[in-house]
Amino acid sequence: MKQHSRIALVTGASQGVGRGIALGLAEDGWDVGLNYYENQAGAEATAEIIRAKGQRCWVLHADVGDAEQVQAMFRYFHQQAGGLDLLVNNAGVQTWASLLDLKESDWDRTIRTNLKGTFLCTQQAARLMKDTGGRIINIGSGANKAPFPNLIDYCASKGGIQTFTVVAAVELGRFGITVNSVAPGTIEIERTKLEDPNYAGAWGALTPVGRIGSVEDVTNAVVFLAGDKAGFITGQTLYVDGGLWSQVPWAYKR
Repeated sequence: MKQHSRIALVTGASQGVGRGIALGLAEDGWDVGLNYYENQAGAEATAEIIRAKGQRCWVLHADVGDAEQVQAMFRYFHQQAGGLDLLVNNAGVQTWASLLDLKESDWDRTIRTNLKGTFLCTQQAARLMKDTGGRIINIGSGANKAPFPNLIDYCASKGGIQTFTVVAAVELGRFGITVNSVAPGTIEIERTKLEDPNYAGAWGALTPVGRIGSVEDVTNAVVFLAGDKAGFITGQTLYVDGGLWSQVPWAYKR
């Protein structure tokens, strides 16, 4: 990694996990580009906090599933920031529907945003990093390896991201670029609170460590993988789930 001011770009950084990651990176001394698609107010509010910490920050509008918009975003960001050391592919959507009822348009939207968006942003970031090295961190999910009922499009996209991470790590390693994935378990954010008022109680009871995760838990994993101590780690998925997706049904009392 270069020793100048460290520069990161986080997609989907207006709220939730993306916002937490951006703030955590700023706390760790990173200058941060904040990508958003719909929630400009959230991105601007996040940028204010980052600038108050003394770090540079840029608010970047782009649909990560659109190649032209992604190219324009990276071109502009590189011109403004002067470099790129870290990309965090966090932008994502999902559709609650059964396999039998899921609309083709919803499948396409999810794959386009989650999987294609990760590909397009990774490609642009790697082209900027290939002469200097860098880090790429993809945000996966427990859906990488566990079936989530009524989220088949989301599971397919996140499973694809896990395999994409491995292939990208192998191809980009010779440029000094590491590629890893952080796969959160049940995390308490605005969306999950709306899904179930007892979200923490319901999922905490099933999680081996006895609680659900926080945005800070995910952020800490990203900051570690982005740092100098993780320079020899690549092609890996780090599950930040309190052991939830490692357990299997067991007929006997534990």
